[in-house]
Amino acid sequence: MTILQAILLGLVEGITEYLPVSSTGHLIITAWLLGLQDDPAKKAAVDSFNIIIQGGAILAVLGLYRARVAAMVKGLAGGDRAGLLLFLKLVVAFLPAAVLGVLLDDWIEERLFRPVPVLMALGGGGVLLLVLSPWIRTLVDREKDEKDDFSMLSFNHALAIGFMQALAMWPGTSRSMVTILGGILFGLSPRRAAEFSFLLGLPTLGGACVYKLFKSARHDPAGYIETLGGPLPVAVGIVVAAVSAAFAVKWLVGYLSRGGFAAFGWWRVAVAVLLGAAIFSGRMQL
Repeated sequence: MTILQAILLGLVEGITEYLPVSSTGHLIITAWLLGLQDDPAKKAAVDSFNIIIQGGAILAVLGLYRARVAAMVKGLAGGDRAGLLLFLKLVVAFLPAAVLGVLLDDWIEERLFRPVPVLMALGGGGVLLLVLSPWIRTLVDREKDEKDDFSMLSFNHALAIGFMQALAMWPGTSRSMVTILGGILFGLSPRRAAEFSFLLGLPTLGGACVYKLFKSARHDPAGYIETLGGPLPVAVGIVVAAVSAAFAVKWLVGYLSRGGFAAFGWWRVAVAVLLGAAIFSGRMQL
């Protein structure tokens, strides 16, 4: 993998990770456009690379929401009850994906990391957002009367959001989309639901990143890194993902304070149509 390819993949990861458009789906398409899916060995390494550079997106949220993270750390030390409750709710929401991710990882990689399943998830999710967008738009003002500590979100709600997050293991679905919709469904404003989704991404993306790195490199770490072109492309991808994710998160929060999700729905549908055209024309293999 070249530095330029790592930069492009890092940009796609950072921009799409927290938007409800599916970073995994866009990364699969980008890797195909860059010709990184032709060799089976390289494809497996690139699929792992696309998970590892999520570390950049984690760094972005840690920086932007450092006050929330500090409150949770303080809560664990007994000094902030609201921070402790938020931490526990995030743990509960993380558990379904943690368990199912380990159990189903190989099956998902073998059957779903392909153009057609991604197309189905992108298109279906786009239609869902278009249908729900008018309803979501009516909820924008809810945050004016909303507490700042997520106290209205129960542990049962957190667990339900966790199972919704597990649906996003299907590439093209979007972890951000399902968790934000889950938060809205259980009473959070769109903006606050997005914040819960960002924070839930810390253990979810972090766990996936560590698990994928261990699974891919445990037998031959040097050979695995060499397959990706050495350590430099990996480092560059993570840094680019961190910077671009920070800008994407700040933009998304501002956007959600003004309106609904229709733009994301139309984008997903358009990408699904283009992907379908590429498959139908024979330019992309099934």
